[in-house]
Amino acid sequence: MSDTVHVIAVLTTRVGARAEVLAAFAENLPAVLAENGCLKYVPTVDHDDTTAPYGDDVIVVVEEWQTAADLEAHRVAPHMQAFGARVAEHIVDRAIHIMAAP
Repeated sequence: MSDTVHVIAVLTTRVGARAEVLAAFAENLPAVLAENGCLKYVPTVDHDDTTAPYGDDVIVVVEEWQTAADLEAHRVAPHMQAFGARVAEHIVDRAIHIMAAP
């Protein structure tokens, strides 16, 4: 098994707030990509051709980190704490799936 950690974060925003949360992601993205061990960090939304849409108020963040320690450092990074505070009123649910390749 690889040490690489994959994260699928499913964030549900309040109705109509997805664009505002995506704008906050865009502003925070350079800081995240500069973090030690960040291999991928991409906020995504449903593709037009999806057969199982999440819906208009969902953002799925696809992440890849070199190690679990890198992911933990990301979670507590000051820019992530600020991002979380900024979007807290707009997020109504979240599911964070931390995965590893077999």
